[in-house]
Amino acid sequence: MTKEKLTKWDSAELLKTEADISNYLEACFEDGDPQLITHALGVIAKARGMTQLAKDTGISREGLYKALTDNGNPEFSTVLKVFKALGLRLSLRPIT
Repeated sequence: MTKEKLTKWDSAELLKTEADISNYLEACFEDGDPQLITHALGVIAKARGMTQLAKDTGISREGLYKALTDNGNPEFSTVLKVFKALGLRLSLRPIT
């Protein structure tokens, strides 16, 4: 029996366009799990570059890493700063 070689999955590599990022984040919001949303923001930050995101938000890289981990619990103001720096706008619509 031969062993299969597996590679680590990195979803950040698939987030190439603004539409990719928007669709990914929207799907995470539809799921409704706050930890998934936080994780998704971390993946998007990685895809865009954490250093640039830190500059654009005024939050340290370390602070962003801590807030956007799977177990992170970012303040809403941090989430809004990240959205703005990523060129995203949070919009709402009724649940149907």
